[in-house]
Amino acid sequence: MRVLLVEDDEMIGANLRQALESAGWSVDWVRDGIFAHNAWAEGGYSCVLLDLGLPRDDGLHVLRRARSRGDATPVLILTARDSVAQRVQGLDSGADDYLLKPFDLQEVLARMRAITRRRHGAADSVLGSGDVQLDMMTREVMYKGQREQLTAREYALLYALLERPGAILSREQLENRIYGWGEEVTSNAVDVLIHGMRRKLDNDAIRNVRGLGWRVPAI
Repeated sequence: MRVLLVEDDEMIGANLRQALESAGWSVDWVRDGIFAHNAWAEGGYSCVLLDLGLPRDDGLHVLRRARSRGDATPVLILTARDSVAQRVQGLDSGADDYLLKPFDLQEVLARMRAITRRRHGAADSVLGSGDVQLDMMTREVMYKGQREQLTAREYALLYALLERPGAILSREQLENRIYGWGEEVTSNAVDVLIHGMRRKLDNDAIRNVRGLGWRVPAI
């Protein structure tokens, strides 16, 4: 899964990126409001972590512009603005959650899991369709009663497919969801991941639509 990290503090940003990548996220990190707006507008993110006090454009303005164009990407504000009025303003501007600095990295990850599963209307940490059930807490897939551990890339791929069961995602769409900026992507990277997933599950779990891409059946 890809996350847009908007944070101008180098130390905080570096620590967040390390924690997110260790948890299996692909991270695109920007350091000011203009870059944040441009990156966010390109889309493909499962979540946005947004600081408010940014150079060149305030984080609230960035958030409002995204919501005004109909972008529903889950947003967790991470900020030092701690008054009740500021928190209310952030939530009323379209944020899904609001966390004050300094924060615990494990709490950030837990809140990210919460807002991303709420996006799919899930009350718990499981996202799925039919026999394919993805546990977002343990990064395991449950398939026909069996549990299999997934690599970070496999998890990101399956998450992307399960966000819209039945929808066909092309190679380019999957690459954009799995890999962050600057990551080298070989021409057969998605094929290798799909092959590995099918070995763990079976061919019916992830189906190929010739010339178009892949899908998880909607059941």
